[in-house]
Amino acid sequence: MNLRFLFFFILFTCIQVGVMGQNFTFEAIKSYAFPTELVRSKQGDKIAWSIDEKGIRNVYVAEAPSFVARKLTNFKEDDGQEITSISISDDGKWVLFVRGGDHGANFDDEKAVNPAGNAEPQTVRVMQIAFVGGPIRVISEGDFPVISPDNKVVSYIKEGQPWVCKLDTNENEDFLEAPVRLFKTRGSVHSLAWSPKGNKLAFVANRYDHSFIGYFELGKSQVNWLDPAFAKDFSPRWSPDGTQIVFIRTPASGGSTDSLTQRKRIPWSIRKVSLSEGEKSSRVWEAPNTYRGSLPTTQGGTNLFWPRMDRLIFTSYHDGWPHAYSIAPSGGPILLLSPGDFMVEHVRTSADGNMVLFDANTGADITDKDRRHICQVSVDKADMKVMTPGVGIEWSPISVVGGYVYIGAGAQMAPQVMLASSGATRSLTSNLIPAEFPEKLLVQPKQVIFKSLDGLTIHGQVFDSSNGTQKKPAIIFVHGGPPRQMLLGWHYSDYYANAYALNQYLANLGFVVLSVNYRLGIGYGYDFHNPKSAGQWGASEYLDIKAAGEWLAQQSFVDSKKIGIYGGSYGGYLTALGLARDSKLFAAGVDIHGVHDWAHQREIPLESLSGPHKAPDADWATSLSFRSSPISSVDTWKSPVLFIHADDDRNVPFSQSIDLINRLQKKKVPMETMVIVDDTHHWMKFSNALKVFQATADYFKAKLLK
Repeated sequence: MNLRFLFFFILFTCIQVGVMGQNFTFEAIKSYAFPTELVRSKQGDKIAWSIDEKGIRNVYVAEAPSFVARKLTNFKEDDGQEITSISISDDGKWVLFVRGGDHGANFDDEKAVNPAGNAEPQTVRVMQIAFVGGPIRVISEGDFPVISPDNKVVSYIKEGQPWVCKLDTNENEDFLEAPVRLFKTRGSVHSLAWSPKGNKLAFVANRYDHSFIGYFELGKSQVNWLDPAFAKDFSPRWSPDGTQIVFIRTPASGGSTDSLTQRKRIPWSIRKVSLSEGEKSSRVWEAPNTYRGSLPTTQGGTNLFWPRMDRLIFTSYHDGWPHAYSIAPSGGPILLLSPGDFMVEHVRTSADGNMVLFDANTGADITDKDRRHICQVSVDKADMKVMTPGVGIEWSPISVVGGYVYIGAGAQMAPQVMLASSGATRSLTSNLIPAEFPEKLLVQPKQVIFKSLDGLTIHGQVFDSSNGTQKKPAIIFVHGGPPRQMLLGWHYSDYYANAYALNQYLANLGFVVLSVNYRLGIGYGYDFHNPKSAGQWGASEYLDIKAAGEWLAQQSFVDSKKIGIYGGSYGGYLTALGLARDSKLFAAGVDIHGVHDWAHQREIPLESLSGPHKAPDADWATSLSFRSSPISSVDTWKSPVLFIHADDDRNVPFSQSIDLINRLQKKKVPMETMVIVDDTHHWMKFSNALKVFQATADYFKAKLLK
């Protein structure tokens, strides 16, 4: 009897363990409502944001003092139409937004997307709705709307030129004036910025190898140019009194042909100009003449603000970390606002202009290097405070009446809009998390630190639902970008939130997952972000991916014969490199819209390859670019692979996968493929995202869980 009891107890336990490993679906973990585009009104008494609920995207609003979330729009379909450029008029009456496009794309981001397969694609349009609710007014096809401070008109970009349209200020009026183009100029216009009084509009005119700052006064018929130079000028910011503009200046393109493979410094400076006729700009501050003093390429770039007449705010990388700084508009010494070995992101200024808010990978815990926390600092003194310590992930802070609002998440808690006020914090959107979301079943990823093959320190996160007593198949996840950082919780980008959800799902299926923060990524300083011999000039970052695979193979809880690898975009590139160069290490892989041939992704200019303008290292660069591409190693590619690509990809051309697939077919490499028709790099349609990531999980189950 005891033996029978023991037998049934073991059998029941095994069944329970099996059930526990399968107790949520990928659709369940993808059911969370993802918030983006968090903005406030000028006074901070009203806020708005976008929510993506299983591909159905809508605008939500809330207002002081209660800040109760309210659904403002009522779109009902998973049609792949994103919502961006949300803004609230200064009088709090109107909410404007853009519906459509793919604003994370490298090109054609303002063109219509049609993953739903509609007979007539939905165009990218500027829309208007009352804050209190009501019908939606489609103002025009266009993008990047900016409401004038007097609340009378909205400016926006259409076909590369600035347009304006009166806002509907009379609800009983049957006829609304049609939009009009403000002016037409050469090149393409962007970065519209209204003067404080709303009578002038600053802009950037991009003319390929140079760009100018200009402004246009309503009611006049002439464009005014501000200190035009042989340079690229951008980021115009008005002084609070509307008499001056500051902007960023970098050199124009051109000059003698330089090395293609060597790192180059990108000089930049902050300049100020008065609108007085004929006055030249003056230099406020110039970045140091070092590589670290190059134009910052982290989130927001220079994050230039003019919140008070006596203070400018900006970010710079010149001390090795992207930090926030303050300076007087007249120039002089700069004030470091965020000292320490960490980076700042999503920088905003408070409604009164006295404070700077941002998120940063800093805190009291050593693992905070792989998190984000909300920080606050005065514009004129270095009194920075971490406002959200702990084990959460917080980003995109904005000041509001009585406190501040941000988007917060954790290892298990899905992203939500949070309000911190009067010493308490509460979620404004917790009611939107559906019952099927498996919050309590998600694992806590663990921070791991290991050495790359050349000794560089690499961070990663391990997802494992077991107690480590058995050998399990493992998977390496490689993020894209590459200037990204995966975190110890849900990511602030919806693209990488998808990956985090899949990593959790794979752990639930029984895999050990290692997410690798390889060199070229952000969060670990300038030298890590800008390494030598990386990308198409040597692929040194692959050393980190191979080291991650070897680290996994050495763990007692990993089956070294069953290590898979997957990633999207740049992660797809490194996945392909792994399968091509080290099929003995990586048993199977999923390559999602990866780069496979640098010559067709970042083409070397023809004039640099021959003739009088030939670069001194042209031949070496051509050879190095090829050897850094997966297509150079197809002869040693043995492991099976699944390729996934959408054919309206505006980041990595569909042809990148066609080319590699054709090459591997000739070598008879075992492969499967999946094409998503008319979607983009970012899986705009929820059902397509489910299809892609479920196929990824199913492929690894078939190859590694037999």
